[in-house]
Amino acid sequence: MEMSSSNLRAHCKPDSRKCDGLNDRNGGDMTEITVPLSHPGKRITPNEGDNLYRLRDRKFLLEDKKRLCAWALGTAMVGILLMVVHAELCPVLYPPSSSYAFIINGLISLSTGCLLILIVAFHIKDIRLFMIDNNQVDWRIAMTRQRVLVISLELVVCAIHPIDAYWWSEMDTSDVAKNEDIRNSQEIRRNISSPLCSSARYKDALLDSEVLLSSLMFLRLYLVHRAILLHSKVLLSASYRSIGSLNNINFTFRFVLKVLMNKYPGRTLLFFILFFWLTASWLLTLCERQTQVSTGRMDTALWLIAITFLTVGYGDVAPQTGCGKVVCLFTGVMGVACTAMLVAVMTKKLALNKGEKHVHYFMMDIQISKRIRHAAANVLRECWLLHRTDVAKKDSSEHRRQQRHLLEAIRVFRYLRLKQRKLRDYANEMVDLPKMQMIMCDLSANWNNSYRELEQRIISMEQKLDELGRCFHQTSEMLAQAMHRYSVDSR
Repeated sequence: MEMSSSNLRAHCKPDSRKCDGLNDRNGGDMTEITVPLSHPGKRITPNEGDNLYRLRDRKFLLEDKKRLCAWALGTAMVGILLMVVHAELCPVLYPPSSSYAFIINGLISLSTGCLLILIVAFHIKDIRLFMIDNNQVDWRIAMTRQRVLVISLELVVCAIHPIDAYWWSEMDTSDVAKNEDIRNSQEIRRNISSPLCSSARYKDALLDSEVLLSSLMFLRLYLVHRAILLHSKVLLSASYRSIGSLNNINFTFRFVLKVLMNKYPGRTLLFFILFFWLTASWLLTLCERQTQVSTGRMDTALWLIAITFLTVGYGDVAPQTGCGKVVCLFTGVMGVACTAMLVAVMTKKLALNKGEKHVHYFMMDIQISKRIRHAAANVLRECWLLHRTDVAKKDSSEHRRQQRHLLEAIRVFRYLRLKQRKLRDYANEMVDLPKMQMIMCDLSANWNNSYRELEQRIISMEQKLDELGRCFHQTSEMLAQAMHRYSVDSR
């Protein structure tokens, strides 16, 4: 921080001798001088340089938001991974009443609690950033209804996780022993291959609730779009932000997604399709596994999701449960959307650039010009043949035939002329507009140069007129002096 000499005197009143020494060195001049009073980066007075500190705090808050979002996404992925492991291993390797199921569910709950804490910390940083951007002091101003609703919805979505495994202690011991005795039987194992662990007493209710809660855990993947936004070069680049603010562009995930689709369309679509394919297939197996049908296996689910995504629908396999039907319906909708995006990307890739369009239209114009010359020659030939039939005075059928040929040649000639006109108009619209813009820029530059030259010439003419005026004035004075001398001599 720096402080002027007037502020320095106000702080050094007890030691007037030092202040007088400061004035003496300045020669009695009251000009303000700057004196460093603290180390760089340490704030003393909030009034001076507050904007610089706000920018620094804003930068730190953005970095904290980016870090918290990355940790939240990682925690959410860990919870989803633990849920998938529990769903795949529980019916096969350990029973619902084992300690392994309790430990894995405890880890899922722990990751959920950590995720909620990270979400709350992220929104606290977001509120502080809002206060800095709007120069506010009270944080309650930032708590609008929309923000409160968004925070509440995020906390509810992130808090969803299967919790029915904590009721395994309610399972009867006799049922546990009976299940342990028949576990070695392959037929019975096939019958108890439920999608998730559940107790025998509340099997149906807890099974449906656990499948629903496990499926809803994938809603945590909404954090992916926030992580992409905060870690994108678009948001971190100062040039992007400055140019975007001048053009009233909001740097949202929609804008970042458009940038990614324009720069890397193939990679973005491929990653999204593969991730969605695997996730939807596993969700379908989770929903269909309790009905003991073919769609409860992963290979059949992969095939069903693929043909549904491609909107083919052979009908050889179909979902049996309501949850599976919902997954297939959502897959079909996403398949139509991805097909539309793929068509747009392929259209852009197959479109000609400016140079290719210029070459293509130029060659088409040359070909049409050749055909027009041939058509004009055919018109002249048919006119000569019609004139020859008139001179020879042949039968009327030959005369009518030559007239029909002449009219057909004229029609072809007019059609080619119209086609050439349309081609040139389209070429001028698509290709020659930049040339016209360059011509107008050159004309504007030439006009500016001519205007400057004209101004210089006018200035030089004014200078010459001033010199002529001075010369006339000197000449008139000399004539007056000569007349005065002549009158004196004549006397």
